[in-house]
Amino acid sequence: MTVRGIDRPSTRLEAAKAYAEHAWGRGTAKRVATFDNGTPYVRAGGVAQFLTWFVDATVCLFGVGVCVVVLALLHDGGQGLSIDAVTALAISSCFVVPMLYGLCYGNGRALGAVLTGTQLVRARDGGRIGLKGCWAMVVRTVFMPILFGIVVLSAATGLGVAGSLARTSIDRAATRQLHGAGI
Repeated sequence: MTVRGIDRPSTRLEAAKAYAEHAWGRGTAKRVATFDNGTPYVRAGGVAQFLTWFVDATVCLFGVGVCVVVLALLHDGGQGLSIDAVTALAISSCFVVPMLYGLCYGNGRALGAVLTGTQLVRARDGGRIGLKGCWAMVVRTVFMPILFGIVVLSAATGLGVAGSLARTSIDRAATRQLHGAGI
């Protein structure tokens, strides 16, 4: 809408994008979106999302490695664990370790998010993910590589993937500044 020759944004999203472009540039303005309730936010960039996942996956992989070493030592030390029990416990550690690490994720900020300045929030309203953080961490570290393969395969075959996100990753500082500006 134009008032006396000045373009004014007609929606809250347009106002947020205009502010972001003025404050941070066109690249960040392209990452402005709205939660399901209409509140604007700044999506985390692709590099930040990858680095967040990489750090969290590395921490989980290290934790699984420690579990496997401890289990191997218990088996070799004659502690009464059979090779089948050691194998079952080692495989289950691939799920237990990310769940335990996910307990740190209730506010959406595990180590990877802290280092990259991002936060995982509910796509519905931008709220905390709470106790679902345990499951979110398992999905991010165990199932994400599998899902990535499915998406690449479906894109290559032209089938597509349907669904919606329950959580999204935000640029914490930029979103806070956007809300601080009254948008």
